[in-house]
Amino acid sequence: MIDAHIHLDQYEDHVLSSLLEGLPAQGIESLIAVSMNLASSKRTRELAASYPGLVKPAYGFHPEQALPAEEELNALLKWITDHADNMVAIGEIGLPYYSRAEAAARGEGWEMEPYLGLLDRLLGLAARLGKPVVLHAVYEDAWTVCDLLEQHGLTQAHFHWFKGPAATVDRMINCGYYISFTPDILYEPEIQELARRYPPELVMAETDGPWPFEGPFTGRTTHPAMVHDVAAAWGALHGYSVPEAQALLTANTVRFYGL
Repeated sequence: MIDAHIHLDQYEDHVLSSLLEGLPAQGIESLIAVSMNLASSKRTRELAASYPGLVKPAYGFHPEQALPAEEELNALLKWITDHADNMVAIGEIGLPYYSRAEAAARGEGWEMEPYLGLLDRLLGLAARLGKPVVLHAVYEDAWTVCDLLEQHGLTQAHFHWFKGPAATVDRMINCGYYISFTPDILYEPEIQELARRYPPELVMAETDGPWPFEGPFTGRTTHPAMVHDVAAAWGALHGYSVPEAQALLTANTVRFYGL
């Protein structure tokens, strides 16, 4: 299978080497490795060069962090453009839902316009380069991102670990946008309901590692092989055998990322 979304650069080095070297034996043929910022993108590129064919890099700026200075952003946009030939997508990009919610809980304000401007520039770059986008956009933010995708004429969009209202789900389905499920599909009723609703041909499996999970994964380091558990749980919701679910989710990932 393919892990459709993982932060390889966030793993500790001693964990990472053993993890990557053991993947073929655990039925993992490749990983979509997303990036957080310029330094992260450079690290992801190094990993892709060290593990050719196994690590498929995506470069971007994760929204759940402080905004980059203009000079840093320009450097990132140029760097992505210069290295576009070896990347499969621009990502992870999106809007800062969780940071904004935490600020609201503290009684603090939040200025969204700069984040919207940042996403607009990154989507514009994806449109110019003809690349898919990997999106961090949940709940009400997803509708706003759908608006921006349409403004830029972008149709290849992957909303990773998506959660959102029914109207947004319907819009995303009608646009042919992809989503991916993490190991929390084994124990989160909200995610299981979304999995039942979303068309099987628009679904992938991811871990978002090293983010930790609960349920049967409590206390375990998040590993790409957990996508096998995702496939089994997702397949059971649709009446697929485990091999059928694995094959379908993998084929979807190959198709979306042009692998």
